[in-house]
Amino acid sequence: MAAPAAITLAVKAAIAAATDKRTWKAVGVIIAAILTPFILVIVMILSLLSGTSQHNNAAIDLCFNGGDISASIPAEYAAHIREMSNCFAVLDEAISEAEALMDGGALDNVRIKSVFYSLYFGAENLSLSDAEARAFVDCFVSYERNSDNHTVAVPVSLDTAYANLTAAGIPVSSEDKSNARQIYERIAYGGAGLYTGEIEYGGKGGTALEELSLLHPESKNNLDLVTYAVNAFNSGWGYVWGTYGDVLTDSLFAYKLEQYPDGVGEYEDFIRENWLGGRTTDCVGLIKGYGWYNPDTKTIEYGANGMPDIGADQMYRNAEVSGSMDSMPDIPGLAVWKSGHIGVYIGNGEVIEAMGTKYGVVKTKLEGRNWKAWLEIPYISYIAE
Repeated sequence: MAAPAAITLAVKAAIAAATDKRTWKAVGVIIAAILTPFILVIVMILSLLSGTSQHNNAAIDLCFNGGDISASIPAEYAAHIREMSNCFAVLDEAISEAEALMDGGALDNVRIKSVFYSLYFGAENLSLSDAEARAFVDCFVSYERNSDNHTVAVPVSLDTAYANLTAAGIPVSSEDKSNARQIYERIAYGGAGLYTGEIEYGGKGGTALEELSLLHPESKNNLDLVTYAVNAFNSGWGYVWGTYGDVLTDSLFAYKLEQYPDGVGEYEDFIRENWLGGRTTDCVGLIKGYGWYNPDTKTIEYGANGMPDIGADQMYRNAEVSGSMDSMPDIPGLAVWKSGHIGVYIGNGEVIEAMGTKYGVVKTKLEGRNWKAWLEIPYISYIAE
């Protein structure tokens, strides 16, 4: 055992060293020398993860919305983006074929493509035949006989779709489902949750259309579309998938819950608390509702005036006049589009859009909303102010 004197001397020496700045500096240099390589590795890993995340988000946006692939995206990623975009084009056709068999309404094409993306992005030499695309889309619908004994397509719940995919030999893991949900939330409802610009809200759930005064009620035109959209905004219309301006009664709500168990059912409590009893629409329903609006009876007559019951993407694909956003003319009543979403340009750099379940019909700025294209709606005429 060490002598007390030796212990005392050792303690004094330790205290002296601890209070000596030169000692601490030396210790600091040693620690820095030891830790620096680890810190650099961590920084590099975080940098790589950040870059990968940016590339992932860019890939998702490009696949769903189109656009030029940045030179900063690695060549391998760029190849995967082009392959997935080609597959999406084939899926769009298969979705349109299935929608043609529906008794009104549209499939949630963003949901279908989100699942496909989560399953297959990054697969080597990815391609999709027409038959494969139709088989994939068929997992999201069931085929039934209607009252006229015609075969109709009916959307199924997401859980049922996953079960159908598994039965078809396409297993969907929990990670795939989680990824699909994140992709869907990024793209669906026009990326409302990603928008950081100003959102202007209108009135408080008005239901009357009697005071709607159109400039040219004898025709369907861009100027009256603007008037109709502004009225929906001022009246505080809500958002419910698959609706187009009618009052959301208990019976209509029950029907939409059955028709769209995910797109509507997922938000049942919110809709019941905020939108039930008022007029509601979805994004393309705002345009279709105007097309079906009868100014004489002040009611919306489903399927009237040559306006088909189609989704936002099909509305864009059917347009004969359209272009990229940098070529957009300043014409009120043009529509602006991105994958799965559409809005009405009302002039002065503003858009009225049914933004999503948690938002309703709102007013946003044209700039900063990441619209991908403009179009003349093919079922109305365009006249000068």
